[in-house]
Amino acid sequence: NKKAFVELLFWKNPTAVCEMTKGYSSLQEGEGAPRSRVLPWTPHEEQELRELYWKYKEVEGEDVIAAILAHLPTPGRTRRQVVKQLVRM
Repeated sequence: NKKAFVELLFWKNPTAVCEMTKGYSSLQEGEGAPRSRVLPWTPHEEQELRELYWKYKEVEGEDVIAAILAHLPTPGRTRRQVVKQLVRM
């Protein structure tokens, strides 16, 4: 590739470097950045999150996010995902 030197001018993540060295489209299904495996929030989950936030935001002495995670009907959500979604909403 005669234009590969241009790619060297920009920061790369490990996935991009692997593709550059092994050839593009060389990664198998399931490999790569874990961020691509984050499930999007459904409207029903957003509504549940909103209701849980309003329920637990006034409780003193308790971590709001921990209470939301304990009562969130969909398992597998991380603290970071919940905080990001609350900020986004």
